[in-house]
Amino acid sequence: MQTREISEAGLHILALDGEIDLACSPELREVLHAQAKARRPALVLDFKGVSYVDSSGLATLIEYVRKAQAFGGSFALVNVSERVQTIFDLVRLSEFLSIYPTLADARAALLAPPGA
Repeated sequence: MQTREISEAGLHILALDGEIDLACSPELREVLHAQAKARRPALVLDFKGVSYVDSSGLATLIEYVRKAQAFGGSFALVNVSERVQTIFDLVRLSEFLSIYPTLADARAALLAPPGA
């Protein structure tokens, strides 16, 4: 798995490539831990290059969401493939995670003024 960080218009984006499995979940955990430590107000994971997520990857995402909630940070996934979306749906994580089809949709949702 490879990660690329991008910041644009108040949004911090991590573009991920590869599979998120037991072998690379510790690396993703470190990256997300650094994001939580930086207290990112809005973080988006771009899953365009992600082909598979296993249970360790799912646990890593959940762990970050909980950390972000503690400091009021928002979090979303974008560009999730049908295959990965099916995994999220099977374990009902799509009810817990904010998933948007595009970066523009995520930006609109995460950066909307309160009460808008």
